[in-house]
Amino acid sequence: MNAIKIPEVVDHHRRRLFGIAAATVALTKLGAIGVANAQGGGTGPTPGSAGSHTTFASLKQIEAGLLTVGYAEDGPADGPPVILLHGWPYDIYSYADVAPLLAGAGYRVIMPYLRGHGTTRFLSDATLRNGQQAALAVDIIDLMDALGVEKAIVAGYDWGARTANILAALWPERCKAMVSVSGYLIGSQAANKAPLPPQAELQWWYQFYFATDRGRAGYAQHTDDFAKLIWRLASPRWNFDDATFARSAAAFKNPDHVDIVVHNYRWRLGLAEGERRYDELEEKLAKRPEIDVPTITLEGDANGAPHPDPDAYAKKFSGKYEHRLITGGIGHDLPQEAPDAFATAIIDVDKF
Repeated sequence: MNAIKIPEVVDHHRRRLFGIAAATVALTKLGAIGVANAQGGGTGPTPGSAGSHTTFASLKQIEAGLLTVGYAEDGPADGPPVILLHGWPYDIYSYADVAPLLAGAGYRVIMPYLRGHGTTRFLSDATLRNGQQAALAVDIIDLMDALGVEKAIVAGYDWGARTANILAALWPERCKAMVSVSGYLIGSQAANKAPLPPQAELQWWYQFYFATDRGRAGYAQHTDDFAKLIWRLASPRWNFDDATFARSAAAFKNPDHVDIVVHNYRWRLGLAEGERRYDELEEKLAKRPEIDVPTITLEGDANGAPHPDPDAYAKKFSGKYEHRLITGGIGHDLPQEAPDAFATAIIDVDKF
């Protein structure tokens, strides 16, 4: 006699809770606690899974706003969305080890190539190759609209952290929570006019290099060598191999890459104009708005890139907030160097 198969009724909330529990156990097994929490109450494992994944579950393309956006996706399509944003000179492979950890916890993980990177392209040749901060943030709102994502946890480092900050500050209704490496990075052209002490200015050498025609030509001619130098300076204790770098360097072959990068840094110094369509947003950002969505900020103990002191930005987060120092020689590309700690922060901020 054939058994009668009863249709399965899936309780997605229960499934996600089991997924988070399983992921938490898996993360904990990776190592002993390696997070020095500046405000207490938070725990997380030391790095243990870095470099174990070299591909993504799915690579996709979608038209969104001014762009056709290339992105990787992992996890259940009906899971709570998490948008992971990369920095420069890096790409979505910063999240190759983070994505499966979050997918295993039941999250829908979305990792877009920012404009000027990877398979993301402008729909029109006439569009200004604009790298200003507001433009990158609007790109992500457009992407969320195109994907039908009403609200997501946003997380990132470097350019990606700044973009996440802007999303949380200007569109809090679209952000469930945020994880931000190096804290609060929203800036303005006016603020950037103020000179820094010489030692701090030295760290921004590449910003001044890009301000010159020689620098633009040099970056176009030696893109990979330039990026590899930044990786080494920003993460002096990260012993990445050639294959790891090559996977990300492929994203710099984008035909708009040099234009976007150079414009980004020239715009910051007021040496290049943005677009009028973003003026209202930039006016709001120039006031350095507070962020009230639940937030965990992270910092690596060996970050060699310019970054603010945690005490300097703690008061910018008016909602539930926690800062974590990730130890073990962790540099600027924190999600790639310490994927377990980064994934743990996302799972934890979701519980705030």
